[in-house]
Amino acid sequence: MSRKYFSGLHPDSFRHPLDTRATRSLAALPGLDWLIRYGLAPAAGRLFYLENISSSIRVSERQLPHLHALLVEACAVLDIAEPQLYIKQHPVPNAYTFAVPDERAFVVVHTSLLELLTDAEVQAVIAHELGHLKCDHGVYLTLANLFVLAAGQIPRYGPFLAAPLRSAMLEWLRAAEFSCDRAALLVTQDVDVLVSLMMKLCGGSPSLVHKLDPVAFLDQARAYEAADEDELSQALKLAATAEKSHPVPVLRAKELDRWTRSENYRRLVNGEHYRPLEKEPAAQVG
Repeated sequence: MSRKYFSGLHPDSFRHPLDTRATRSLAALPGLDWLIRYGLAPAAGRLFYLENISSSIRVSERQLPHLHALLVEACAVLDIAEPQLYIKQHPVPNAYTFAVPDERAFVVVHTSLLELLTDAEVQAVIAHELGHLKCDHGVYLTLANLFVLAAGQIPRYGPFLAAPLRSAMLEWLRAAEFSCDRAALLVTQDVDVLVSLMMKLCGGSPSLVHKLDPVAFLDQARAYEAADEDELSQALKLAATAEKSHPVPVLRAKELDRWTRSENYRRLVNGEHYRPLEKEPAAQVG
């Protein structure tokens, strides 16, 4: 299969409607943009840059060139400038992005994630992080990552300020992740790669990764979606995901599978980089 490149791709052509709605809600909060841009972002960006350059491996043409090649190709497909890429020793599979004004963006991938994934799946992870940059999530992503990386610690400004803001940022981040999953699919151009990735995030280990069944996993996703039959189930699902930074993997897989059947996706892969005017079906954030 020949790779499609989306020259001139506009982020609104693949942005998930939940992302659009949540971003507008955050933008309406008075003073939040200013606080992040001029208060938190410069210091946070410099701090995390220094941490990564001092204690992680920076990927380049000379250092881990196979990973650099995956990054370069993903950037070309999405028509985006190349960020820095770092590999960080960490036992929890994860990846994240920092992008602040006047600083070069960077992506961090944990070593434990690389141990689980094929090269195609690693590129999907990189492309997902590039989705944050393509969709200009950088301003709010800085604050969201600070909350996530702080492991739930309450900032010194007090719980009455921190708790509602943390909740709003995590809800936004879960919505934004759907857009980034779509960016990953535009790069891999194979939904099976993304479904396999989501399976491994759920229950992957070096001894199990070659035995997982993507069809059974999508059936599992449908069973999760069908568990909305009563108000109690809906409330429990919302409560279980309220403190998560990402939607649950089964839902992410189901959303991608659904999107591949949409008119929006068909037009994109056929080279129509339009801004969608039609309304998409509602989806869950949990």
